[in-house]
Amino acid sequence: MTMDQKAFVELEEAVFDELAGKLGGVKGTDLDKYIESVAKSKNPALSKEDISRIIKDAKLFDPIDKYLDDESIEDIMINNTSDIFVYRSGTGQEKVSEKLNDRQALDMLVRKCRMYVTEGKPDNKILDLHLPNGSRANIVDSPLGADITIRNFKKNALSIIDMVNAGEFSYNMAGRLWIYAEGLRVRPANLVIGGMPGSGKTTLLNAMFSFFRPEQRVVVIEDTYEINTETQENCVRLETSAEVSMQDLVKNSLRMRPDMIIVGEVRGEEAKDMMTAMNIGKICMSTIHASTARDVVTRLQHTPMDIEKDIIPLIDAIIIVTQVNDGGASRRKITQVSEVAGIESQVLLSDLYTYDYKTHKSSDILPSVTYRDTLAKLTGVPPTGIIAEERNRGKILEKLNGLGIRDIKSINEFCREYYDNPERAMKKIGL
Repeated sequence: MTMDQKAFVELEEAVFDELAGKLGGVKGTDLDKYIESVAKSKNPALSKEDISRIIKDAKLFDPIDKYLDDESIEDIMINNTSDIFVYRSGTGQEKVSEKLNDRQALDMLVRKCRMYVTEGKPDNKILDLHLPNGSRANIVDSPLGADITIRNFKKNALSIIDMVNAGEFSYNMAGRLWIYAEGLRVRPANLVIGGMPGSGKTTLLNAMFSFFRPEQRVVVIEDTYEINTETQENCVRLETSAEVSMQDLVKNSLRMRPDMIIVGEVRGEEAKDMMTAMNIGKICMSTIHASTARDVVTRLQHTPMDIEKDIIPLIDAIIIVTQVNDGGASRRKITQVSEVAGIESQVLLSDLYTYDYKTHKSSDILPSVTYRDTLAKLTGVPPTGIIAEERNRGKILEKLNGLGIRDIKSINEFCREYYDNPERAMKKIGL
């Protein structure tokens, strides 16, 4: 016999409160069993039907489920019981018709989210957590009720070819990114990707994983897991916590025998440790909040990073990504690529590519100079050969797109074949 609605809601609230902070990382049948055991402990006489309802409700996040499942939605913003907004790829922010009508509905949604807290106390006033689908949620309590912001998880992360198709950059640029990421086997680039929040920094860094060599050991350090590392077999994923800072993890990564260190976002004293890693020969890639290559350098040189000017040229290239208004639509674009060319009175930057905001047109990407010469010295390949290889890789990506080989995993599988035997791999795709 099922319970009346009021009693059932009260039971659910008690069950969800008991489960606060206990379901992070629990999946599948284990999740169902855990919820069932707590429900029965609250009411041993529960019917199978009521237990099934509780398990089902624990996995639903009304009224935003359909947005969590929508690949075009980047962010979901719940302003307590007032309104719900979403940020949709290509069109930007919009108000949706759904809303949480009262505090009880809002509090129930927060209860469900708290079950998945893994760091900190689930009753803290500020919470960061991952929902079961991988989306990242931030919850801030306020007198008007909780305000919830969710960075939506993409089941199929954008690839380099997806970005070319979206107009973010050209095949020639994609060929340059491939060279930066792989370094002709001997020396990938130390790379910093700059941009404002939501500009696509992490998305670009994530897409570049398809170019990494399979034998590389990669250590990824993030505040919250966002980067998809499935293409890299020998990969360590680390996440900061209240006890372990970004600086602690970057320092410790040097003891983990990495070939490459990926810092999800550099913003403080960990920048010094990242530069130290570069100085001893480790390849580092990171994102940073900055709107131009010069802004990146300025941020690195000033508090709280305080990087000495003399060591900033350890960075090979700076890439800037921006959300631009293009024909009334909001689009992500690479707007600047600069290589660090040395030091005089200030750090010298060589602009290889720029985007004109007035004409909405991009310059052709100029040949790499500083990084190209580094590769030429290490490989014995003349600079003209490196330029030719870069253009060839752009053509390869264009061909893969034509063949429908577009996702990160498929691109990575081809890259592995190419690294093993370039001639055979190119012949396989008709080049």
